Amino acid sequence: MKFAPLALLLLSCSASAAAPLHIQLELPKPEHGPYHRPYVAVWVEDANEKPVRLIEIWREKPDWIKDLRRFWRKTGRADPPLVDARTGATKGPGRYQLIWDGKDDTGVAVTQGDYLLVLEAAREHGGRNLVKQPFRWDESALEIKVKAGTELGEIILTKGTN
Repeated sequence: MKFAPLALLLLSCSASAAAPLHIQLELPKPEHGPYHRPYVAVWVEDANEKPVRLIEIWREKPDWIKDLRRFWRKTGRADPPLVDARTGATKGPGRYQLIWDGKDDTGVAVTQGDYLLVLEAAREHGGRNLVKQPFRWDESALEIKVKAGTELGEIILTKGTN
């Protein structure tokens, strides 16, 4: 039993020593109709689909955040200060780079294991996309490409690759 605290410390150190998860996200421009910038939320959930870290949210008016249905149910309505802290302006078409450092919303390194990267987008006079991409958080490298949808273009996750 004397070694239990040391084991926890080593586990915590190894989890935080993992390379960050790089998220490349594309927002496509639709070919038809009026274009409004989408509201986008990006977050990490654990294997039980419990929110771990809100990486970023892009929105304009707070009332429309409810259109990000999964995000609203999981985090948006429950933690307005967190949402405000991570909110940025909506973005136009293009490629964007985000990073997850392996920490939860309180700044504590998560343990190694299975997680979901969740991306949700909704656009006025447009559609909506929800992407749930499983990945393993540990010291190993990864590269995952997710097919494009109508509101979210191609998504590429990389960790520990050159």
